[in-house]
This record gives sequence, structure tokens and C-alpha cells, in this order.
Amino acid sequence: MDIDRLEFGIDTFGDVTEGPDGTLLPHDQVIRNLVEEAVLADEVGLDAIGIGEHHREDFAVSSPDMVLAGIATRTSRIRLASSVTVLSSEDPVRVVERFSTLDALSSGRAELIAGRGSFIESFPLFGYDLQDYEALFEEKLAMLAKLIQGGRHSWMGKLTQSLDDVELYPRLASAPLKTWIAVGGSPQSVLRAAHYGFPLMLAIIGGPADRFAPFADLHRRALNELDKAPQPIGYHSFGHIARTDDEARERMFQPWLEQTSKIGRERGWGRIDRDYFDDEADHGAMAVGSPETVAAKIAHGLTVLGAQRFMLKVSTGRLCHEALLDTIGLYGTKVVPLVKDMLAGS
Repeated sequence: MDIDRLEFGIDTFGDVTEGPDGTLLPHDQVIRNLVEEAVLADEVGLDAIGIGEHHREDFAVSSPDMVLAGIATRTSRIRLASSVTVLSSEDPVRVVERFSTLDALSSGRAELIAGRGSFIESFPLFGYDLQDYEALFEEKLAMLAKLIQGGRHSWMGKLTQSLDDVELYPRLASAPLKTWIAVGGSPQSVLRAAHYGFPLMLAIIGGPADRFAPFADLHRRALNELDKAPQPIGYHSFGHIARTDDEARERMFQPWLEQTSKIGRERGWGRIDRDYFDDEADHGAMAVGSPETVAAKIAHGLTVLGAQRFMLKVSTGRLCHEALLDTIGLYGTKVVPLVKDMLAGS
């Protein structure tokens, strides 16, 4: 494995965190704290930050590109990505305009990670019919694939607007805009990414990284069969880092349980308890523990997937800002060097 090509980043959904007194912080403070977390990630040498889009009370960020623009003015090297842009309920024209603006502000550090998202609140909010869920994504992705190339384009829309020899502004400084497709576990989504020649970002919410290896292999095979250039593969997983395994698990468990149980009740999941959490930490892709434990988990995931980027989802429910800063610091200064040492020569 070429360790010089490996990239390490963080993800956050802007989860509403608790303050020193244990009460939940207001959304505006959460967003300002998120910017500080990104600044630290830049300072400790991490390669990327991804920010998710949600439209509900327990997450503070509904407009990732706006927050990323603020981060762009406070950082110098870290790549700035959505994680994800819910393309089905977005306008591809506005997406490209906003990310070309972010690219200008950041001197070429913008990345778009497009996906269908795991929540559906944006559909009624923006006037879309959930019956068009698949068709909206298919059409908008095809439109986006053209627009990120820069230059002038025409487009005949069915569920989108039509364009007649249109150019978008500001012009992309370095077209095409780097765009990934996020996949949660659908072979069809993997093939769709390969069809457009896009990098693949695997969103591992539960289970071991090994379970996603067939998707990574499918992406590589499909690119080859379609005569497309090889593309990077990344993966995202939840986690938390502390000085010891016990400290990391104890800090993460209660916020994780509260958040996962709430979402589980909304979706009809089965029982979620400490045994489930410990099983994910022991055997799943979730990277919770000391720097040594987390590094071993990440090294394994990168190896079995043949991936070039790992994104650690550092925010977990009400888990406080100070704990997130601690995780980010340990990740950049301790975990990343350990992972590189483990993989050197492999």
C-alpha cells in the first residue's frame, strides 16, 4: 500500500452538543464550535473535513457549504467537503454555483460528496415528492455530472429545469469539481458512481468494514470494464478517541445510545443497548478507543477495502465540544502516524 496516497479526515453532522452545565447548546454556538474543530483538524495535519446536511432539531447544519465557506477563511490546507449533499432535493445548478464559490474562497480545496441521504425531511421541506426519490437522484446526478465540468451546457429536464447553452458563475477555477458518490450499501449506487467515473465514499453506519469489500471491488471492476480511469475509494465510520479504551467507550456510549435510540424509534429498529455498542466497537468498523486501538481498526479497514481515504465521524449526539477537540487532536498527532507505520510496506 502506498501510504503517501492515504488521506485522513473527519466527518461531522453538526450534532447539537451539550455545554459545561449539561444542557444542549443553541444551534449558533454549535456551528461556531464546529468551525473551531475544523481549524484544529487543519492544524494537526488532517487532510479533509466533511459536513453533513440535515433539516431537523438535533443537527445544527442545514447548509454545509455555508459552514465550509467560514472554515475556508480560517484554514489553509484541509480539503472541504459536504458529507453529504442531499442531491435529490437540491438544485444542481445552485450546488455547482455554491461549491465553485467555496472553491474560490479556499483556493481549490472544495469537494462535493453527493448522496441520497439517510433522512427524508428535505423532501417535503423543498416541495419534492418522495415517490420520485430514485428518479430525482438519477436525473440530478446526470445533470450535475455535466455541470461540474465547467463551460457551457444545455440540458433537457423532466423533473429538473432545462438549460439552453448556459454557463455557471463564478467559473470553476479548476474544473472538474472533485465529486464523490456516497453509498450506504446498494450495488446499483456503486455502479452509478462508476458510470460517471466518480470516486466512491462508503458510509459504514454499522457492521465490519469487511462487509463492504465487495462494493469496493465492484467499483474497481466496473470502472475498468467501462474504460474509466481508476478512482479513489474512501470510507466513513463513527468513532471516538481518548487516552484509554475504557475512557473512549465511557465518553461515547451515553450520547451514542441517546441518539441511536431516538433514530431507531423513528425507523423501527430493534433493541439498542450496551451489548450492541460493545459489539460494534469490538467487531464493527466503529473506531472507539485509545490511539493504538483506533489505529489498528482504521488500518484494517483501509486494507480490506483497498481505500485511500478514511473519514472519522467525530460528532455523536450531545458529546461535548471539548471531547471532540480531544479526539481530533489525538487523531491527527497520534493515530494517523500509527496507521502509516502499521501499513508501511504492506
